[in-house]
Amino acid sequence: MSDSSLVEVICENNIACITINRPEARNALSLPTLLRLREILSDIAIRKDIWVVTLTGAGDKAFCSGADLKERRGMSEEQVVKFLRNIRGTMDDIANLPQPTLAIINGHAFGGGCEMSLACDLRVMNGQSLIGLTETSLAIIPGAGGCVRLPRLVGVAKAKEMVLLSKRMSASEALECGLVNQIADSGSLERVADALVEQLLANGPLALQAAKAAIDLGSDLAIDAALEQEAECYSRIIPTSDRLEALSAFAEKRKPQFKGE
Repeated sequence: MSDSSLVEVICENNIACITINRPEARNALSLPTLLRLREILSDIAIRKDIWVVTLTGAGDKAFCSGADLKERRGMSEEQVVKFLRNIRGTMDDIANLPQPTLAIINGHAFGGGCEMSLACDLRVMNGQSLIGLTETSLAIIPGAGGCVRLPRLVGVAKAKEMVLLSKRMSASEALECGLVNQIADSGSLERVADALVEQLLANGPLALQAAKAAIDLGSDLAIDAALEQEAECYSRIIPTSDRLEALSAFAEKRKPQFKGE
């Protein structure tokens, strides 16, 4: 398999659909896979015609099983450091995308696969799948943002339970603790994901980006500084034609036609 086929991307109708394409390896993250994914993410980040990004895995067994342990066994310590730098950078690339992101967890998501979903804004999960940060069972720790992003999402106590016990959590448990936003059986997962994407696309794309930035950048600030950050994000929207289009559509009782301008 060529490096370019390790990760596939389809961009149409203002959506970028990214698929980790290693079903024979449960979509494990080899170094070439990470480098290809980072290349794709770098391009999407600056594209004005992409309003929503989805991320999933090929096949129906695994969303992503995390780092490629077969590859890892042959690595020197120096190579492991390089790999860790790139897997952490990949998750940061996902989290830093200006567009809203949706992880479509179509199968099991362990280790780096779970961390990949944590880097996304929204998560929808196959109801028959499991998810977890299982690194401590391999005598390592989550090193691609899991120890940081998970407690911010589910709370410190639940995060410690998951990480320290190397817990594989069911979809219903993940929904209950707020790790995922929705669950669906395998037959309806695509429909549920499509509905979420359509809901996102119905909103102003620049407003979505500004709202995401206000939440992400303000969440670790003191309240006064966070409010200033929110105001700065709002100021980006005031001169846009989409804002004026929304006001006109409201007055004319029609759906707005946003252009991302």
